[in-house]
Amino acid sequence: MTETKARARGAMPAAQTAMAQDVATYPGADVKTAMAGFLNAFNGFQVNVKQTLQQQDERLTMLDRKQMTYARPALSASAEMDVPHKKAFGAYLRSGDDDGLRGLVLEGKAMSSAVAADGGYLVDPQTADSIRSMLVSTSSLRAIANVVQIDATSFDVLIDRSEVGSGWATEAAATSETATPTIERISIKLHELSAMPKASQRLLDDSAFDVEGWLAGKIATRFIRAEASAFINGTGVDQPKGILLPTKVANASWAWGNLGYIPTGAAADFATTNAVDCIISLVYALTADYRANASFIMNSKTAGAVRKMKDADGRFMWSDGLAAADPSRLMGYPVLICEDMPDIAANAYAIAFGDFKSAYTIAERPDLRILRDPFSAKPNVLFYASKRVGGDVTDFAAIKLLKIAVS
Repeated sequence: MTETKARARGAMPAAQTAMAQDVATYPGADVKTAMAGFLNAFNGFQVNVKQTLQQQDERLTMLDRKQMTYARPALSASAEMDVPHKKAFGAYLRSGDDDGLRGLVLEGKAMSSAVAADGGYLVDPQTADSIRSMLVSTSSLRAIANVVQIDATSFDVLIDRSEVGSGWATEAAATSETATPTIERISIKLHELSAMPKASQRLLDDSAFDVEGWLAGKIATRFIRAEASAFINGTGVDQPKGILLPTKVANASWAWGNLGYIPTGAAADFATTNAVDCIISLVYALTADYRANASFIMNSKTAGAVRKMKDADGRFMWSDGLAAADPSRLMGYPVLICEDMPDIAANAYAIAFGDFKSAYTIAERPDLRILRDPFSAKPNVLFYASKRVGGDVTDFAAIKLLKIAVS
């Protein structure tokens, strides 16, 4: 009996062993007292555990409320490498402090030249990217032309505009001299495109104001209008040469250096009968090599008149794109709407058709400069932004024009 109790006590936990000892020592009412003490101790342990868990829950709730109150941003999963550029550029715009810009180590591939000695600074990467994307999406000719970035003051294009002569030869007869190919050099000079918006110093001091976004929008709007107009109607005097600048001649007498045109057959509009015939003649005035990548350019008013044209079977010659990003098509060729093209009027060249990737080249410097002037227009601060760009027709055989005229 004693040996059995000893083994049982050896297998029990410490609390149960103590209770067993109390039961063995105190019979009857003493056993109830010992059991009540054990239950009270266990209940106290439960209360302590609950209090500890409640305190931890209250602490977590307090931390969550603090984060919600201050609207703390989520932690970034990757490092933002351009944050120093943004802070330095913002400080320069607001107060003219250029110490941050001078101390930055700029990435070599993001720009082609160092900071100029005259105080010009390159725009930080985020601002420059915003402006470039707006130019590409808005200026239709820039989107389809050949765009090159250079570090010089001009860009020369070499054009082989003729072929080597040939002839049939016999075994005994002497071979005569054949024609030698001719190479044409076209030099595209860069011109300065500038904008000068202004803002009050008090507005710049407001830390909640998005200086970079405001400046990018102002400059982009100015540059979009200037470029779009110059690439179409530019005179070449302190601005790019437009696609409508070269001399225009009837396509039957076309020669290099001129642009050939097809007449509509009416003095101030399309012909009243078979109006689409002039569009067909315009398409096939271009050689097959250029037609493969050709596009139409016209403004909205001209497009409104052209899309009403039908063939002999009553089918519209104009078709809209199947997807949101697809351009509209005329006779299967893309149509780009450029509002700087002339309206339908007497002797106007309302439609251009050609391979503009070969026909027109845009040369530009990749850097955009910002000069801050806090003195000339107090209490406002002037921001002089400049960009160098040029453009010219580089292949006169790749463009044909539609002239609103009888012949």
